[in-house]
Amino acid sequence: MMDILIKNATIVTVNKKREVFFDGALAIKDDRIVGVGPTEEVLKEYGDAKKIIDAEGKVIFPGFINTHNHLFQTLLKGLGDDMVLKDWLATMTFPAAKFITREDTYYAAMQGCIEGLRSGITTMVDYMYPHNRENLSDGIIDAFRELGIRGILGRGCMNTGTQFGVPTEIMQDVETVEKDVRRLFEEHHNSENGRIKIWVAPAAMWSNTKEMLQMLWKVTNEYNSHFTVHISETPFDREATEELHGKVDIELLEELGIVGPNVVMVHCVYLTEEDMELTKKYDMKVSHNTASNMYLSSGVAPVPQMLKKGITVSLGVDGAASNNSQDMIELMKLTALQHKVANLDPLAISAEKVLELATIDGARAVGMEDEIGSLEVGKKADLVIFNPLLNPKAIPLHNPVSTLVYSSSMQNIEGVIVDGNIIMEDSKILTVEDEKSVLKKVQEIADNLCERGEITNKGPGHKWNSLY
Repeated sequence: MMDILIKNATIVTVNKKREVFFDGALAIKDDRIVGVGPTEEVLKEYGDAKKIIDAEGKVIFPGFINTHNHLFQTLLKGLGDDMVLKDWLATMTFPAAKFITREDTYYAAMQGCIEGLRSGITTMVDYMYPHNRENLSDGIIDAFRELGIRGILGRGCMNTGTQFGVPTEIMQDVETVEKDVRRLFEEHHNSENGRIKIWVAPAAMWSNTKEMLQMLWKVTNEYNSHFTVHISETPFDREATEELHGKVDIELLEELGIVGPNVVMVHCVYLTEEDMELTKKYDMKVSHNTASNMYLSSGVAPVPQMLKKGITVSLGVDGAASNNSQDMIELMKLTALQHKVANLDPLAISAEKVLELATIDGARAVGMEDEIGSLEVGKKADLVIFNPLLNPKAIPLHNPVSTLVYSSSMQNIEGVIVDGNIIMEDSKILTVEDEKSVLKKVQEIADNLCERGEITNKGPGHKWNSLY
């Protein structure tokens, strides 16, 4: 007997043939998809299940994969508005990071993952770079485990860059970082049936010494894991790395031998033609963070050019302090529209390609394309149930991918399954006893962090910013 059978749905598989079954069914046994296809055919073989979901009028998509985030920043939403990156770091992010605690990271991750799940994110890559005390990463892992999301924790670090504004309070030496990185790998990597993984995530090439970067790369490969780092987000990233190390950031990666398919470069707004060729040569992956690039006015990444070269590009919501949401559906629309207008070409990118960035290309970026990213027999049962009737914006539905990308919202995500487990059903997250209580606690934690960090750009302390 099957564990879960979903029938009478439109199923957008994103498989190699990009099949869409307009009256489809999907059967799940344990954590795997064992049948997918036309309802009539699937029911013949898998007609009985412990739980049957009649999804008539609804759409099933592969779970969305977010390849870049800073979950601690959910506590800082709205405090860094209308600033360039350098000022955003110096006046709000770094001051808060000096005081963050494990309780803070837990509640921040709970909020960010709840919001992410409600927008269809089933895989969340977090990038935890500020460390002022031990075990901050563990708060995030606790939230991953509790909520049942597929969580990848990138253990970040900084050990240089005071001349660029990095506070010494969140720096750690190489020995301290290595000890904690190895602890995280030993305690958590591939735990929870493989749902939780550990990566390394140095904050930037200009905020780490060569010794730190080389140590992290060594440990990455010992544990057969991934290395992710901000690359060329702004001209400052390139200039600061060159000042510190003698080469721009992507060239430094090559010099240090930190190249290969398990390297995920984040942002990549200012990659040159030569940089893109280098990226393709080593099959390095890109996490495209459309919303934060726009929010911080960092620029427009050359994504259509990357795609034409065959570079794997995925999507990242980025930290909520530089996006103000964790909404993958919103991000998909922004991505489609940004590249159309930036290239003055409606064909610069399509709704279907944006969905690929959020699913199968995201799976390639995290090295799991054989496990997640599409709805196929043998793959993990990570999926979302989309109900167009939950928001008039999504009606009428003529083409499911178009509706998802251009005319839907978080309200339309009715169900989420991760690893064969029902995480959200009928718009209720089942792995949280009282979601409102968690969110109220997050507000309390966020207010307290602002007090500790002496951040006054909130409430009465926020000045009306008319500009003109």
